[in-house]
Formats: sequence, C-alpha cells, structure tokens
Amino acid sequence: MPTQPPDHPTLFALSTAPGRAGVAVVRVSGPQAGPALCALTGRATLPAPRRATRARFQDPATGETVDDGLVLWFPGPASYTGEDMAELHGHGGRTTVRALLDALAALPGLAPAEPGAFTRRAFDAGKLDLTAVEALADLIDAETAAQRRQALRQKDGALARLTDGWRERLVRALAHLEATIDFSDEDLPEALLPALLDDVAALETEIAAHLAEPPRGERLRDGVHVAVLGPPNAGKSSLVNALARREAAIVSAIAGTTRDVVEVHLDLGGLPVVLADTAGLRESADVIEREGVRRARARAEAADLRLLLLDGAAVDPLDPAVAPLAADPDTVLVLNKTDLRGETPPPALPGGRAPLPLSLATGAGLDALLATLTERVRTLTESGAGAPPPLTRARHRHALEETRDALARAMDAPLPELVAEDLRLAARALGRLTGRVDVEDLLDVIFGAFCIGK
Repeated sequence: MPTQPPDHPTLFALSTAPGRAGVAVVRVSGPQAGPALCALTGRATLPAPRRATRARFQDPATGETVDDGLVLWFPGPASYTGEDMAELHGHGGRTTVRALLDALAALPGLAPAEPGAFTRRAFDAGKLDLTAVEALADLIDAETAAQRRQALRQKDGALARLTDGWRERLVRALAHLEATIDFSDEDLPEALLPALLDDVAALETEIAAHLAEPPRGERLRDGVHVAVLGPPNAGKSSLVNALARREAAIVSAIAGTTRDVVEVHLDLGGLPVVLADTAGLRESADVIEREGVRRARARAEAADLRLLLLDGAAVDPLDPAVAPLAADPDTVLVLNKTDLRGETPPPALPGGRAPLPLSLATGAGLDALLATLTERVRTLTESGAGAPPPLTRARHRHALEETRDALARAMDAPLPELVAEDLRLAARALGRLTGRVDVEDLLDVIFGAFCIGK
C-alpha cells in the first residue's frame, strides 16, 4: 500500500487555521498515511478513495474516542503531494485538535510537518512547478480580487507554459548545436549554425520584450505604492484617513505633525494600494522634521504613483518646495480646501494642468478623486487582452535577465563551443524559473531528433 520507501517520513499537520472553529482539517502524507488512518479510526481496511466517510477518531494507545468526523483517503500518486495522503475532518476545538495531533505523534514513523512541507513534496513529485508553488502562496495571501485572479492564473500554469515554451526552443537549439560540434566530420547542412543563431536571436528578442514590460504583476502582488505629498497642513493625513475610512494618521492644526511615513493598505476597486502619508514638504530648522522631509522625498522617488495635495486656503497653493512635483505629468494634482477659496479662481499650474477640486471638510470631490486614483492604479496593474502572463516576483525577472544576457553573449561568441556554453547557461537560468533543470531534456532531443547511436 505505501508508495514511498519505508525510510521516507510520514508528515502530519493541521491544515486549517488554528483556533476555535467549526471544522478542523488534519493532513497526513507519506508511506504510513494508510496505517495511521486505520489506527485512528479502528478500521481494518481503508475507505474508498476520494469519498468522504464518517468515522470516530480514537487514541490508538488508550482506545479513548477523541472526535467524530469525516475521513478522506487519497492514494498516491493521485493526491496533492503525489504520495499516499489522508485528511481527517473533525471539530475545531483547541483540545480536540490537540488530542488528535498527539495521537498521530505517538504513532511510529510519523513526524510533525514543517511549514510548506506538503507543498514541497508536491513539487518534488512533479505536481507543481515553482511558479505554481509561489502562486499558491499568493492565493492564500491575496487580499483583493485582482490579486486572487492573478494568483489563480499563475497557479494554472500561464507563466510556466510561456517559459517552458522558451526553454523547449532553447534546448532544441542547443541539441542541434551539440550535434554540429560532436559530428563535425559528418555531412551536416552548412546553414545549420546560421539558422540556429537566427532562432536564438528571435528568442532573445521575445524575452527582452517581456522584460521591458512595466512590472504590472509585481505591483499587483505587492500593492501599488502611492505617496501622498504636499506642504504642511494641506490635509494629507485627513485625506489618508478619508480614503482608509478610519483614523490611521494623526490630524492636527499644528504644522509638521507628521514626521515619519505612515502606510495604509487599501482595496480600490479590487486593486491593492499601499497609501503613504508623508511629512509636509518645506524647509525647516528642526532636525527631526528635516529627516521627515527627506523620507517624504525618498518615498516620492520610489512610489509607483504620486498624489500631490495643495492647500487651497493658501494665497499661492503652489509652494516652491512642491513645484517640481507639480510639473510631473504622472503626479495626480489635488486642490484641497476648495470650500475656503470662495470665488478665487484655481491657481495657475505648470503646463496649464487643472487640479482635482476637493474639500475634505464637506466631502465634495472625494468620489471623483477615488475614481481617478482607481483608474490610475488599474492602468499600472492590468494588462491588455491577450497580453502574456506577467512576472510576479523579482526572482522571475532575475532569471529572465540571466537568460537574455546569456543569449546575447551566445550570438557574439566566436566559436561554436562558446555558443553552446552560453546556451547551456541560458537554459539553466530559464529552468530555474520553474525549477525544471534537467540534462535529460537535452539528451532526449539529441537521441530523438538526430537518431544518434543508430
């Protein structure tokens, strides 16, 4: 019955969140999963695969009934981990779960699972590639609808299919090149190497184009960073509180209250946003306030989007300290306290830009600002129809950069042997993206396509 060698440890762990709950699921995976299931339920035989069966859970050492619930049996390799696996569905009381885990720990050959151990076994069994593993973590951590959709798309293999297609082309080119080197005295086509380099150039162009795309996937996974900037007392903290719908930042009539960067996580139309309240931009003799202003400018440089809030109650809202930011067409300009301006016309801004009018005191203009922010964030995160799957981690980008650089070197290499080495490095870097690094792929192409050894 076990599908793994006896020395392969069987792992168990609570797979639902700890704490008081209606239902708790304990997962057991490994060669002793079947015997453990029989021991805890008092059954002589295993239940039908993938069918929920009612059972009483008992402590094998004492025979005491621990709980009354359901069991599911997944014989390997048709399971999440690729090996024999059982799930025990019981009640979610703390003492009930503890008693069940203690009973499992007392069985021979069983050990508590470390974080991610079940998914690691799924990867080792070829059930998931690395991008799907990462997507599973993203799906669990998703806080907005857009993050959930992106994680599901990657879990379903969108990015893996794209990179596997590139790697297949690369391995095929490398196999052809190995043949020209190893069998140079055979009657091989003279145009083989130039044609091969044309394929490599096309592949390098595709990967470079993908890397040149804006980091939409990374922004969507981590959240679009929006820096709220402006002079002191323009209403930045009040705006952050209004958007967060809670008192996240301290509001005071005293200028310079905000010294450090205060971050608030928002869901704007299903899109994740990290809103940063910053210190008022002005010259100051106070050393702490100067540090706050420095951090505000640094956050403005690093932000995906900048929202510049101007003080509509001021005679000249465009303070010299914020004028350079106002000139940036990518900055969203907002004029607050419009209720205090009366008939005073809007201020003249660089390029003739008109700021969005806003009164945080009355709420006028807040809905229009929210709509503008949501649309700008959507532009930064969403790809067009038919667009290739985005990269979602710096690791993905680094692997593709290594691949692109190796392909570029291969096209300039003076000798076929050097071309082959760079292609091998490119294939290895591309394989690291999904975790599929296997020289057997190269051997399969060589022996299959060229019939070597006939």
